[in-house]
Amino acid sequence: MTNANEVFGETLVKSLKGERGHIPIERALSDIDYELAGKQIGELPYTIYQLLSHMLYWQRWFLGYLEGEQPVLPKSAMESWPEEDKPTNEEEWNKMIEELLSGVDQACEFAMNTQLDEPLEKWPTEPKAGILRNMASHNSYHLAEIVLIRRIFGAWPPPGGGYPS
Repeated sequence: MTNANEVFGETLVKSLKGERGHIPIERALSDIDYELAGKQIGELPYTIYQLLSHMLYWQRWFLGYLEGEQPVLPKSAMESWPEEDKPTNEEEWNKMIEELLSGVDQACEFAMNTQLDEPLEKWPTEPKAGILRNMASHNSYHLAEIVLIRRIFGAWPPPGGGYPS
């Protein structure tokens, strides 16, 4: 008989990294340069840079809870979005991508090495699996927006193709 915690952990890892349902997050971001990250068009409400900044904000928040912290919930959702619309340079942009991917790896470690139905220390009504699922869903939602923006700018597919592997 299979351990349900292990099976669900493996499922969460697939959702966090991206598979079948969407392109792996690393491949979708791998070739975006800082100019494309800050490019704007028409009525789009945000840039790829702003989306990734927002994803990082919430990823840090989710991981904080998993690490036993109690992150402060912003007073408004707008606090999780940056005012600037583009990174200052390629180095800043690349660090952001690295941080996002590192955070995904960290979440995957939690998914595989923790009791997923345990409640969080600082949020006892939420199990660890709930935080990981929320992080995966949030990243997936905004990754789809990044893919759409790339398509609008003719910057799709990435190297290796745009179909999930």
